[in-house]
Amino acid sequence: MSTNAQPRPSARTRRGFCLCCLMAAGFTASGRWLTPRQAYAQAQGIVDGIRAAAVETPITLHRLRGGIGVLEGSGGNIAVLGGRDGKLMIDSGITASRPRIEEALGSIGREPIRHLVNTHWHFDHADGNAWMAEAGATITAHRNTRKYLAMMQRVEDWAFDFPPAPVTALPTRLVDGEEVMRLNGATMTLREYSPAHTDSDLSVFFAEADILHTGDTFWNNAYPFIDYSTGGSIEGTIRATEANLAGSAESTIIIPGHGLVGTRQDLRDCLAMLVDVHGRVAELKRQGRSLEEVIAARPTAVHDARWGGFVISPQFFTRLVYMGV
Repeated sequence: MSTNAQPRPSARTRRGFCLCCLMAAGFTASGRWLTPRQAYAQAQGIVDGIRAAAVETPITLHRLRGGIGVLEGSGGNIAVLGGRDGKLMIDSGITASRPRIEEALGSIGREPIRHLVNTHWHFDHADGNAWMAEAGATITAHRNTRKYLAMMQRVEDWAFDFPPAPVTALPTRLVDGEEVMRLNGATMTLREYSPAHTDSDLSVFFAEADILHTGDTFWNNAYPFIDYSTGGSIEGTIRATEANLAGSAESTIIIPGHGLVGTRQDLRDCLAMLVDVHGRVAELKRQGRSLEEVIAARPTAVHDARWGGFVISPQFFTRLVYMGV
């Protein structure tokens, strides 16, 4: 397992999570663009693909600073802080990864899991809630995370209906606005975003270590998913990126929801990309262009080399932006 003390360079070819086994929707094997209908059909397999990948994908621990590490390989990036108050987890990943997560946690220390924070409700960040709660964790989350986990919830862009989570998987401590937690010698500020990736997003800032976990409001070197089914929006995603910049410094280590641990410059680059694509798509839509015509115009083209090689393809991201302008 890696024991890096500082964030790694933002290598654009590496994908540090279990989705790496999935082919980015949007291109055929011959490299030709898919139609919107074909791209949407591929997107429908995302949930099953993530779960299948989690069965075998190894978990890699990257040690940062202040006793905080990141586990990659089970859905979203999971942060962990050990100590006498028990382990604190930020997100719980996919249940199928449990044996490998427990093995990785054992290398940090013998303390049990006592605290879990969900950055939002999506299954690749909260599917492991039940087993972590059964292991002794108290779950803290945005009030809407509990709401969505407690009910059948459909994500239209994945064409998938998520059943209600077990009662044990539901958060019992709910954040409204901002909350400060002090555990294991660390001060953590949990802040509610305005609706962004979803309307259940939280950030977690570790003050002494100067580390910010953004959840899925930031995907490093990948176009982000925006869940309109549960309150997300492109404009909200832009505002969240601005909030992440305002809440960080040049020295801050940024833990994204997906992708490599990054820096404040990565946030700047993400904001520039989001604003540019939003502006291009909005202008084309104002001209009366249909979705198919906007996709054909390739408004993301100048950004695709860095941001377009992962699960959310240029076509899929263009459609997400088009829906919100």
